[in-house]
Amino acid sequence: MTTLTARVRTLAVCALLATAVAVAGCGSQAGPKKAAPTPSPEAETSRPPTLAPGPQGLAPVFKNGERREKVVALTFDADMTADQGTRAARGERFDNPELIRALKRYKVPATVFMTGRWAEEYPAQAKAIGADPLFEVANHSYSHYAFTKDCYGLPTIAPKDMKADVERAFKAFEKAGVADAVPYFRFPGGCYDRTALRALAAGGVTAVQWDVVSGDAFATDADAVAADVLGGVKPGSVVVMHCTRSAAPVTEKALRTIVPALRKQGYRFVRVSELIGAQGSAR
Repeated sequence: MTTLTARVRTLAVCALLATAVAVAGCGSQAGPKKAAPTPSPEAETSRPPTLAPGPQGLAPVFKNGERREKVVALTFDADMTADQGTRAARGERFDNPELIRALKRYKVPATVFMTGRWAEEYPAQAKAIGADPLFEVANHSYSHYAFTKDCYGLPTIAPKDMKADVERAFKAFEKAGVADAVPYFRFPGGCYDRTALRALAAGGVTAVQWDVVSGDAFATDADAVAADVLGGVKPGSVVVMHCTRSAAPVTEKALRTIVPALRKQGYRFVRVSELIGAQGSAR
């Protein structure tokens, strides 16, 4: 298994080798010259965009897109803390396949921030989400331990272990069959500080926050969740929601209101990568 940084270096080496082969071919006397193939749009956009490092080389943080176009990114945290295996064994469900089916039915692109522990518990679902062109899988840590103290009662991970925890999650995705996880990271609980950003900088990830809180965590009123989302969305918004039945049981029901209402207002749903790519190209 390779880390994200190693994968980026590998891509760069492959690109250099491909260029060298192409140049050598141009000088061949074996036949007439052939025009180099034009890269397809898919090839040009296959590498997910990231933001440049922040001040003092800290990992960059993305909160929402600076857009005039009415686009919105729905993001879903697939949470499972490392020590919740016994609860899963007793039948508690940390997945939400009905939610994923609803997104597919509505044809809504989305970014799923997945913990490595979740991918281990539900490898078939992780693989299916990663293989679906509607979705992209991003990193939500392996353990779902907090990267700062006093973060919603979550256990805390030591700074020296932060980078390894993120890399362990990417490895869990690969083992589950998620071939192309995007280089985005969401802090458990959304809690971070300079120490955490410094620890993640070497991994080459962009930290992704949000500007709209759905309030779906532990909610029992789907209409209230929908109202929070619809009242907060603006062009370029990132909405945080959850993909865990036990902790967010009404999210799928809330989507039945959110999706048609936003589309009626003229919004188009996008993945986080599109927002980040647009912001990077606008600079």
